[in-house]
Amino acid sequence: MKKYFGLFLLMLLMVSGCGKYTVSDAISEFTKSVENSKSYKLSGTMEINNDEEIYTYSLESYYLKDDYYKVVLVNQTNNHEQIILKNEEGLYVVTPNLNKSFKFDSVWPENSSQAYLLGNILTDIKNDNEVTMEEKDDKYIIKSKVNYPNNEELQYQKIYFDKNMKIEKVEVYNAEDIVKIKVNFKEVNMKAKLKEDDFLLEDLIDEEENSNSTPDTQNNNNTNNNTNNNQTTTDSTNTNCTEETCKETNDCQGGNCEEEKTSVSLESIIYPLYIPANTHLSSSETVSTDDGERVILTFSGDKNFVIVEEAAQASNEFEVIPVFGDPLMLNDSIGALSSNSVNWQANNISYYLVGSDLSQSELVSIASSLGNATTVISTK
Repeated sequence: MKKYFGLFLLMLLMVSGCGKYTVSDAISEFTKSVENSKSYKLSGTMEINNDEEIYTYSLESYYLKDDYYKVVLVNQTNNHEQIILKNEEGLYVVTPNLNKSFKFDSVWPENSSQAYLLGNILTDIKNDNEVTMEEKDDKYIIKSKVNYPNNEELQYQKIYFDKNMKIEKVEVYNAEDIVKIKVNFKEVNMKAKLKEDDFLLEDLIDEEENSNSTPDTQNNNNTNNNTNNNQTTTDSTNTNCTEETCKETNDCQGGNCEEEKTSVSLESIIYPLYIPANTHLSSSETVSTDDGERVILTFSGDKNFVIVEEAAQASNEFEVIPVFGDPLMLNDSIGALSSNSVNWQANNISYYLVGSDLSQSELVSIASSLGNATTVISTK
C-alpha cells in the first residue's frame, strides 16, 4: 500500500510541476523561440507616457533574418504614420503624408533597446546578470535592465508571457517605477513566411503614390486636428488654360499653366517646456522663405542652442533625404538624432534643434517637451 501511495505522490508532484518554468528554463524557451524564427510579424499597440499625456500608436513589426526590419507606427490621435524600414540598401524612416523618407547612417536597432523587437528584448535579458522572474495569474513576468543611451530615464522592463512562454506585453519603467513605454501584442506570428521583397522601399513609394491619387481624407483629418498650429493657403487654377492665354492675361486666371503654388504660414510658435538651468530665450525671429515662414528661437546661457520651426510641406515627388544619426522615438513622431542635433515633424510642423553645448540626453529632453499646449503662443 505504501508502495502505491509513494508512486501516486511522485506522479502528483510530476503533474503539479508540469508546465512550470524556472528563470533559466523561461529564458531558454524564449531564446529558442526567437532564434529559431526565420521571420515574424507582431501587431498591437504602443503607449508612450511623457507625464503630461499618453500617446497611443497602432503597431506592426516585421522581421526577416539577415537584418531586415519594417515597423509601421500610426499615431491614434492624428493618424500620423511613419515606417521604419531596414533592408540591404540601408535604414529609412518613411513619412507618408510628407512624401519623404529619411535615410540613416546607423547600426539601428542593435545600438539600443527596442520594446517592439523580439531580438532586442532577448538581448536585454541576456545582458542582465540579475534578471528575475515571477509567476502571477498564470503569467510569467521577466524583469531585466534596458539600454536606452539617448534616454537615461528608462531603467528596466517587465516582459509578460503566457503559460506557454508566448510574449504578450512589455512595460518599460523609469527609476520611480512609472511605466513610460507600454507595448501590447495582439498578434504574434513566429512563422510569418516573409521574404526580402516584403522590405522594399519601392513598394512603400508605390503605396504613397496610390494613396495620393485618391481623396486624402487622412490629411483632411490632420488639418482639422491641428488648425491651431498652422494654416495653408493655396492659389491654383483649372486645366482649361492655354499657354497663349497665360501670356495674354499674365495671371492665368481660369487656367492651369503653372504648377500649383502653395504658401504656408506658421500660426503658432511652440516653446519648449524644459530648458537647461541658467539658460534663457534670448531672441525670437520670424523670417520669410520661398515656401512660407520660418521661426528661429535662440537660447543663450550655460547651454546655448537654437530651435527652428516651420510648417511641414509634402514633396511633389517622393524624396529620400540623407541624415546622420539614429532614429529617435519622441512622443508623437520619429526623429533623427545626431551628436548635437535632432530634427522631426509633428502636428504639421517641422522642427530642427541644434546645440553643441547639449548632451544627447538634453537634446531629447528639450525635444520631448516641445508641443505642450501651455507653451504655444500665436504669431498673429
